[in-house]
Amino acid sequence: MAVFQHGRPPVDRSAIQGWGADLDRKNRPGVPMERTPPRIDAPLTQPEPQRQDVEVLVSPERPGITPLFGSPNPPRGVSGMVRRAAFKETENDIRHWLLLLLADRIDVVEGLVDDLARGHVPNILGEMGIKAEWQHNKKGLAQKVAIGAAVAGVAWYLLSRREDR
Repeated sequence: MAVFQHGRPPVDRSAIQGWGADLDRKNRPGVPMERTPPRIDAPLTQPEPQRQDVEVLVSPERPGITPLFGSPNPPRGVSGMVRRAAFKETENDIRHWLLLLLADRIDVVEGLVDDLARGHVPNILGEMGIKAEWQHNKKGLAQKVAIGAAVAGVAWYLLSRREDR
């Protein structure tokens, strides 16, 4: 007669793949491939530090740069000043992340101004994916246009009120 635990009939767990991986070593299917001690092929030496050609912003929690890092675009202009201010804050501070978001938005505007200064008129609507948005998400596009128009209308109203005073 089967013994019931917690009011349930016993389950044959031998059919479950991977069941019993912590059983005796002679009953484990992976034992022939295991090694004691385990194989360690990784070198334990520090890699040669990467040459730093541009300014790399680092967090106050981890001063100094790691031996290997991505090659970022150096911070420049107003967005660079905002990024430098962001990296004076710790990463667990919301100001750090909000300043980085602001720096990204400022960088977009700086890029547009840079394009115009070089004589290239950017296709802003095309770069924003308006054609695909119109094709696949007309309702969302209409909502974005309505919100943008409302924000622009409120801004125009507030600015015109200020000029009247």
